[in-house]
Amino acid sequence: MVNIGNEWDALLKDQFESEYYLKLRRILINEYKTHTVYPDMYDIFNALKYTSYSDVRVVIIGQDPYHEPNQAHGLCFSVRQGNPAPPSLVNIYKEIRSDLGIDNTGVTELTKWAQSGVLLLNTVLTVRKGCANSHKGIGWELLTDRIIELLNQRKEPIVFMLWGANARAKAKLVTNSHHLVLSCAHPSPLSAYNGFFGCRHFSKANEFLRKNGLSEVEWNLRNT
Repeated sequence: MVNIGNEWDALLKDQFESEYYLKLRRILINEYKTHTVYPDMYDIFNALKYTSYSDVRVVIIGQDPYHEPNQAHGLCFSVRQGNPAPPSLVNIYKEIRSDLGIDNTGVTELTKWAQSGVLLLNTVLTVRKGCANSHKGIGWELLTDRIIELLNQRKEPIVFMLWGANARAKAKLVTNSHHLVLSCAHPSPLSAYNGFFGCRHFSKANEFLRKNGLSEVEWNLRNT
């Protein structure tokens, strides 16, 4: 039914066979038939496909996918290359530039981060076109909670970046003290000036990884 292609398949097998997920699957089949839904059904689990369980070093949690055409492709805050960067991504890049002096302008696809151990996970993995939060409450939160719980069980330290109220609600699932939880406002233009700008989460994450003997994340998307 679901084939991610790495460790997540075995770790989430019980979830994909559960009553709530089977109900969610029925809802999604109908939604994709009767509405325009993002991302493409084959991209829903890209965050897990690109970043296997053992490879996760940093987790960034978003709300739900972008809901306009040619944007969402299964990684939070990322849009397919060749499309304009949404305001939240623009603000993320502003903070990276301020924090680390890195200019990612012109790169909109965050696949490189995902492939290097940054799990770009939305709280809800699908959305109707033009209707933000339209798939909230249909079952995705149960699955993404379980993903966070499994990561919390990891012996290797992980950095969790929780931006905004929806993401910060996941903080209660990170109970092991060897992980680092970084919380602040959402990078949306509506809230970025309330604490996202100046949070320095990117340098703090690398400092934490370095102190724990782990390789830092290369936040520069232009490097080959």
